[in-house]
Amino acid sequence: MNSEQLLDIAVKATENKKAEDVISLDMKGISDMTDYFVVSHGNNERQVQSIARAVKDAAHEAGIEVKRMEGYNEARWILIDLADVVVHIFHKDERSYYNLEKLYQDAPLGSYGQAVY
Repeated sequence: MNSEQLLDIAVKATENKKAEDVISLDMKGISDMTDYFVVSHGNNERQVQSIARAVKDAAHEAGIEVKRMEGYNEARWILIDLADVVVHIFHKDERSYYNLEKLYQDAPLGSYGQAVY
C-alpha cells in the first residue's frame, strides 16, 4: 500500500467520526520520518478518542500496523503513527494553541482540506 492510499484511509476514518477541519500536509522533502500529516480536531475528549479509535481500527482492517499511539487517555492531542502517515487529532482548544498548520506552513497541502492558520 502506498502512502496516498494510507492517507485516504486515515482521512476517511477521521471524517466518519465527524472530525472537524481535516487537512493533510505533504511532508515529503520536509520530514524524513513521514510522507503526510493528517490534522483534525474534535470538540470534546470523547469525540477525540472516538476519532482515534476509528483511525486505529481502519488501519488494522487494512492490515496496517499502528507503530505508536500517544495521548489517548488525556485526549487533548492524540498522535497515531502509521509510518508513512502521522495522524494528529486535537481537542479543539489544543489545536489552535499548537497550530501545526502554521508551524509547517512550508508543507504543501495534501489532497485533503484547506489550511486554517
